[in-house]
Amino acid sequence: MFTENTASDAHRLVVFTFSFARIALLAMLSGGIITSPSLLTANDWPRWRGTDFNGISKETGWSTSWPQEGPKQLWKANVGTGFSSIAISHGRAYTLGNINDTETIYCFDANTGNVLWKHSYACSTDPNLYEGGPNATPTVAGETVYTFSRKGHVFALDAGSGNVIWSKNIHDELGLKIPSWGFSGSPLAEGKLLIINAGPAGTALDKATGKVVWSSGKESAGYSSPLPFSNGPTRAALLFSTKALSAVDPENGQLLWEHPWKTPWGVNAADPVIVGDKIFISSGYNQGCALLRVVGNKVSVLWRNENMRNHFNSSLAVGDSVDASGLPRYQIGTTDATNFNLEECSGCGIQGWGWEDNGWGVGVTGPLVYFATTGTHTIRIQVREDGLAIDQILLSPDKYKLQSPGFSKNDTTILQ
Repeated sequence: MFTENTASDAHRLVVFTFSFARIALLAMLSGGIITSPSLLTANDWPRWRGTDFNGISKETGWSTSWPQEGPKQLWKANVGTGFSSIAISHGRAYTLGNINDTETIYCFDANTGNVLWKHSYACSTDPNLYEGGPNATPTVAGETVYTFSRKGHVFALDAGSGNVIWSKNIHDELGLKIPSWGFSGSPLAEGKLLIINAGPAGTALDKATGKVVWSSGKESAGYSSPLPFSNGPTRAALLFSTKALSAVDPENGQLLWEHPWKTPWGVNAADPVIVGDKIFISSGYNQGCALLRVVGNKVSVLWRNENMRNHFNSSLAVGDSVDASGLPRYQIGTTDATNFNLEECSGCGIQGWGWEDNGWGVGVTGPLVYFATTGTHTIRIQVREDGLAIDQILLSPDKYKLQSPGFSKNDTTILQ
């Protein structure tokens, strides 16, 4: 999946997001819209990015043939403003929202949308270049649901009744610096501990009591969620600060290794993606991406480039060469925003195309083309301005990749 000798593998990751602004909550399970009550017996989705922390559901039998008006909506609920996603466990759906500076933890019946319980507390929405509200997703572990607010409130509640088992404000208790856009990482339940991304390399609480077990310091955390990582016999928790990716011993917080990754405005928000002994990281503001290899406590950089720059959406590692639809993706065209009419594609079938810019709404480089199968394909394109038909060209995932060009290309070339 990831190779050591080429940076072209950056296009083998697909951006997928669960964020909600001013949430209108749909009946959801494992990140998908429920269209049949029978799906409620499928795998739970008890935390951010699912049971395996990779954003990939193990469910099967999903239908891609939807009616024109979309799948039937079973229920929806207004929970206010926020970017918390949804955790699903034992037929219950959990999320957070904020209305008029009152934050609420909601528990819904996943079948009906009925509110089973909710718990509210004072917490400012704190909009700052976006709507604000809660950023983190609830984590369900056993019969307890854990939540973490942008201002440092940590709650442990009975998953069935909503009764508060314990609560605290980690910012008030330890004096930890709140990141510019609030605490954002979803809690990680690891053994007897609850690990949160607060401090430069995390903070751990006793899951049963909320007692602080260890803390890494008062400096600002990043915005990603803690992630478990096993490398041989070593178990670690990965945490992003504003300046580095750190691996710590989850039992005592000891720093095992650190890889510098300083991003403008400290926005390291996308979760790392783990594939074996390799870790893919990516950040916005032209920071770019990198593939790391961990051997023992030593980290090496296999490659680094700016082909992918995840601002806050975490990537998925799926197959060999995919996009958000699970399809191969290629970019065709010039640096001068020429409009292309995609006419033919032998042996594949065009799934769709569209423009992509450099993240700032300018610098269009050409249409994206989505193919139904992997392998080498032939496509015929036509420039719309003068009707000139361009010769057929071969596309191969071994040779071509999505990349922002650094110089002009003519109409017949693939960006490479």
